[in-house]
Amino acid sequence: MGATSACSRVATADIGDGGTLLDQLRAKKTVRLGLAGEQPYSYIGKDGEMTGSAPTIAKRIFKALGVENVQPFATEFGSLITGLNSLQFDVVAAGMYINPERCEQVIFADPEYQMLDAFLVPKGNPKNLRTYKDIAESGARMATGVGYAEIAYAEEAGVKNVTTLPDQLAGLLAVEQGRVDVFVGTAVTVRNVVEETETSKAEATDEVTPMVDGKPVIDVGAFAFRTPESNLRDAFNRELHKLKKSGELLEIMRPFGFGKDQMTTITAKEKCKP
Repeated sequence: MGATSACSRVATADIGDGGTLLDQLRAKKTVRLGLAGEQPYSYIGKDGEMTGSAPTIAKRIFKALGVENVQPFATEFGSLITGLNSLQFDVVAAGMYINPERCEQVIFADPEYQMLDAFLVPKGNPKNLRTYKDIAESGARMATGVGYAEIAYAEEAGVKNVTTLPDQLAGLLAVEQGRVDVFVGTAVTVRNVVEETETSKAEATDEVTPMVDGKPVIDVGAFAFRTPESNLRDAFNRELHKLKKSGELLEIMRPFGFGKDQMTTITAKEKCKP
């Protein structure tokens, strides 16, 4: 999946505002994307090729920036920021949620989507799990992905023990086999795994709104860049906003399960505020 070796690294920007990296990428005609193997954001398809909403957006935007080729570097979600900052790849293209903690480690483009959560439960939802509070109060065994924001939301609601699994397919299998009562992920991720596997043993719940300090949270996902590379991030943002304004962004994302409700005008600056 990740054919690029970790020792093959690009030189990062050599001036404070990151002015040179885009020129380097143009000269090489290639940008390396950090992927996390989560559908529908970024993953390697059945044909062995890179796919997902984020790589598809990246191809369109980097081509407009004069970088013809995109190259995948697959890793675990929890290793994406470390891999980015250790120069293993040039940009995180994994639909990563923006939050203040991550904003201390990387800089984000403005988000391409907004998202609520959903639960993957046994057919019929026997424990009637509709909210994070339901999971906590019922004592249900919950799982989610490594490094997912849903871990914090569960803890906020009082869920005591959360198992982490590699991806949503592992989550589906765990639910089907009765090893966990619920797998929690983004609404599109959970819906897609149910539809694509055509499982008869599990189902997706309606959308779930996480609560933090008693307030509802709508998460947004975006591309992440190394902190010095603000010029590259800004150039990316300009092209992203063109796609938003024209409606092309929705058309790019629609095949991966996104709709108008997932389009957003929220900015990275807003979501980075503590």
